[in-house]
Amino acid sequence: MGHTVKDKQKLLNRVRRIRGQLDAIERALEEEKGCMDVLQQITGCRGAMNGLLAVVLEDHIRTHLVDADAHDGNQEDAKEQLINVVHSYFK
Repeated sequence: MGHTVKDKQKLLNRVRRIRGQLDAIERALEEEKGCMDVLQQITGCRGAMNGLLAVVLEDHIRTHLVDADAHDGNQEDAKEQLINVVHSYFK
């Protein structure tokens, strides 16, 4: 994923924030916090993961799929790759 290098620090910062959110969920469970507190933390973490996925997926689409012909790629391969990525997201 060569295109992630240009935004490497931003992506790593996002991952580190997500790790912090996961740690907070773990602490909440260990401390037997209320269900609503835990659920809010989980949904926040899920939102952060979705945001990270959206950024990486958008960069991938723009870099590798939209201009498949320009990158010596096959348009059909690009379509299949996008379909596979979307399907894997919904599993």
